[in-house]
Amino acid sequence: MSTFFPPEPPAGAAATLGELLASGWEPVPVHEEIRRNAVARISEGRPVVAGVLGFEDTVLPQLENALLAGHDVILLGERGQAKTRIVRSLVELLDEWVPTVAGSEIRDDPANPVSRYARDLVAAEGDATPVQWVHRSVRFAEKLATPDTSIADLIGEVDPIKVAEGRYLSDELTLHYGLVPRANRGIFAVNELPDLAERIQVGLLNVLEERDVQIRGFTVRLPLDVLLVATANPEDYTNRGRIITPLKDRFGAQIRTHYPPDTETELAIVHQEARAPAAVVGGPRLEVPGFMAEVVAEVSQLARQSPHVNQRSGVSVRLSISNYETLAANALRRALRLHEPEAVPRVSDLAAIVTSTQGKIEIEALEEGREERILQGLVSAAVLSVFRRRVPTEQLGPVVTAFDEARVVHAGDDLPASAYAEMLTSLPALETPVLALAGGESPGAMASAAEFVLEGLHLTKRLNKEAAGGKATYRGRG
Repeated sequence: MSTFFPPEPPAGAAATLGELLASGWEPVPVHEEIRRNAVARISEGRPVVAGVLGFEDTVLPQLENALLAGHDVILLGERGQAKTRIVRSLVELLDEWVPTVAGSEIRDDPANPVSRYARDLVAAEGDATPVQWVHRSVRFAEKLATPDTSIADLIGEVDPIKVAEGRYLSDELTLHYGLVPRANRGIFAVNELPDLAERIQVGLLNVLEERDVQIRGFTVRLPLDVLLVATANPEDYTNRGRIITPLKDRFGAQIRTHYPPDTETELAIVHQEARAPAAVVGGPRLEVPGFMAEVVAEVSQLARQSPHVNQRSGVSVRLSISNYETLAANALRRALRLHEPEAVPRVSDLAAIVTSTQGKIEIEALEEGREERILQGLVSAAVLSVFRRRVPTEQLGPVVTAFDEARVVHAGDDLPASAYAEMLTSLPALETPVLALAGGESPGAMASAAEFVLEGLHLTKRLNKEAAGGKATYRGRG
């Protein structure tokens, strides 16, 4: 596991409060800091959040409005809609460095300290108060809400060690700060906000709105400067009583996220996020044909429209990413076993994505075995859809005619690429559409294109197919 180390502070940065004030530095509230940096990005034509695709005309404009208005934000959407990525990316809108009172647990502003420790230090040291510079990468705190989350987790608790050292319970210095105070002058994010117990939501509201909190019977003033961002699933968020009304009112903007609107966007996300198996030195070279990658994205698109899939649970983009990686892995496994120089996924490899699909979608299955049939139906429908977009109809007539002459061909995920080269030699009519689809004459690409054309002809009811496991036989319908 790698450890992140923030970069060194800028050279010549002020080391004391006096030096800081003499440099002309002025404190800026975190909402204003983010707004100012968002203005700069928008003016330069850059998105406020980088690396999020498909939201350019929907989510991102709403997010820009919220940040420009200085609002706290709740992102509402099903799983796998980049909510967490958006939240974490907001850190890039913070200034790279900010000065804090050295030793402060809650990153006190040297010009306006709020903790007892920082107030006492500034009162005692004045302009000599030591200043520490903090990188934006650590000005972010995130909490996955769970029913057992406590006030101690979020706000803080009396530290028994400090009490044992002789301090009184009513002394603010006995407090061990929780996540929210430690996010002072930064961003605090709550994932799945409705899962917080109502009494915890009240405590969260109190510290963010009323600027105080009661710990063990005494009140601590905590005028924190925090941007609050939360995520929620629509089904939970709309259940009556799951989020207390005053806390709902705290958010200035509620932004609805969504899944990629089309296969092209889904595919762009897959290419951005997928981590295909790394090639071994001296081993096969992995190449995923565009039409096979498109099939993977199409499966997810069709699943989001299927009445057999639980749409309340959602179909995450992670389904496409995992399926792409699994498809590539199955092709690599075949190439390793057959000692081939290239690994190119084929239609017969699509059977492998069942393992990466199950668990990521919820099938409304009523009888045993129906789930597998539904998954197979989604894959076949995806292949058919891509086939109709990719393969011109006029190229297929001679192929079908050749099969009407009692021709039979075999395909399968265990066959070497050379077997498909022999197929094309014995069936010249198949060569034209295969070459056009493969985009080259490499054996692996030709084998993948040949299987795709054969499967497309079967799905358009021009060829018969007999399948058993990862093997298939195609023959004419005459």
